Amino acid sequence: MAADLLTIARSGTRAAKAALDVTAQNITNASSAGYVRRSVSLAELGVNSVLSQPGAINLAGVRIAGIVRNADMFRQSEVRRTGSDAARAGAEVQGLQNIESAVEQTGVYDAIVDFEAALKQLLSDPTDGSLRASALEQARTLAQTFNTAASSLDAVGEGLRFEAQDAVGSVNTTAAELARVNLRLGRASDASSDQTSLLDQRDSLLEKLSGQVDISTTFAADGSVQVRIGGSGGPSLVNGGSAATLAMTVDADGTIAFTLGGAAATLSSGALAGKGQALTELAGVREQLDAIAAGVISTLNTAQVAGADLTGAAGQPLLSGSGAADIALALTSGSQIATAPAGSGANSRDTSNLVAMRAALESADPARAMDGLLFGISSAVAGRTVTRNALESIAGTAKVALQAQAGVDLDEEALNLTRFQQAFQASGRIMQVASDIFDSILAIR
Repeated sequence: MAADLLTIARSGTRAAKAALDVTAQNITNASSAGYVRRSVSLAELGVNSVLSQPGAINLAGVRIAGIVRNADMFRQSEVRRTGSDAARAGAEVQGLQNIESAVEQTGVYDAIVDFEAALKQLLSDPTDGSLRASALEQARTLAQTFNTAASSLDAVGEGLRFEAQDAVGSVNTTAAELARVNLRLGRASDASSDQTSLLDQRDSLLEKLSGQVDISTTFAADGSVQVRIGGSGGPSLVNGGSAATLAMTVDADGTIAFTLGGAAATLSSGALAGKGQALTELAGVREQLDAIAAGVISTLNTAQVAGADLTGAAGQPLLSGSGAADIALALTSGSQIATAPAGSGANSRDTSNLVAMRAALESADPARAMDGLLFGISSAVAGRTVTRNALESIAGTAKVALQAQAGVDLDEEALNLTRFQQAFQASGRIMQVASDIFDSILAIR
C-alpha cells in the first residue's frame, strides 16, 4: 500500500532539513581541528503490505539512513604512520643539534690547539715566567672547556629526559581519554550525530598518540579501538575502556627505556623514540669526550712526572681527574711545568722533557680526535636532517590527501546549501499541490 502524497513530501522536507543542518554544521566547523566533514545518508523508504498486488507501486518517500563521516580509514592510518615517523626524525634532529651546539660552542678544539701553541712558545725560552704562566693558563682553560662541554652535554641530556617524561605523561593522559571514548562509543547509536562526534575525538586522540609513539590499531564494529605500541605484536596500551600505564626508566649512561604495564616496550617511531635515539647518540658523544679528556690527562701527566720543573724538583701531575667532567688543573705555578729532564738543576734551559711532552701530545693527537668528534656529530645532523625533511614531506602529502577528502570545502558546502534548500522548497510545494488536489476533490459536487 502506497503512502499518500503528503507523507511522501513530509519525508522529503525532513531529509532536506537534516541535510541543511549537517551542511551548516560543516560550515561552522570548517576551521575546527580534527573535524571530519559529515554528510547525510539517504535511502528510499519502501512500504510492503500483504494486501499489495504483484507489480503494485509502493511509494513511501525517503528516510535518513544516518550521518556519514567522509574519512577514509586507510588515509587516516597513513597520516598516523607517516606523522609518527616524521615526529621521530624531528625529535632526533633537534636533540642532535643541541648536542652539536653543546660541544662546538664550548671551544674544546680551540682550547687544545691553543694549549699546544703555548707549549711550543715555551720551547723558545723555558725559563721565561710569562711563557710558563701563559702555558699554565692555557692548561686551565683547556680543563675548564672540557668541564663546560661535559656540563652542557649533561644539560642537553636532562632536557631530553624531561621532555621524554613529559611526553610519557601525555601518552598516559591521551590513552585514558581514548579509553573513555571507547566506553561512550559502545553506548552510542549507530550513525548518530553523537557517534560521529565521538569518532572525531577518537581519531584526533589516535593522531595525538601517534605523534609520541608508534601505534597499531584494531577497530571494533562499534567504532571502539584497541591500541598497541611497538607494532602489532607489542603490548596493549588501550583495550576497550581500560588503558595501561607507560613508564620510563633511565639507565646509568643517561639513555632511556620504556615499559607498558610492567612489560618492556620498544618504540620505533614517534617523538619518544626520537628522543631515545638522541640520548643514545648523546651517551656515545659523552663517552668519546671523556676518552679524549682522559687521554690528555694521561699523556700530560706521564710526561710531567718524567721531568723536572724550573726549581729542579721532580715534576708533578699537571692535571687531575679522569674525564671531561672532573678534569682540573693540578699545578699552582707556571714554574712547576717540567720542561727539563729528570735530575736537572734549577733554571735548566734543557727542553728535552718539554719536547717529549709535545711529542706525546702530538702522538695522542687530541685535537684530531676532537675534530673527528665534531665532524661525526655535524655529519649525523646533516644526514638526519635530510631524512627528517623527506619524512615531513611524505607526512605532509598524506595529510593533504586526507584533508582533501575529510576537510570542509566551503564552496562545495555553499552549493549544497542551495541544493538542499531547493529540495526543501520543492517538497513543500508538493505538499501544497497535494492540499490543492484534496481541496479540489472536496469541492466536486
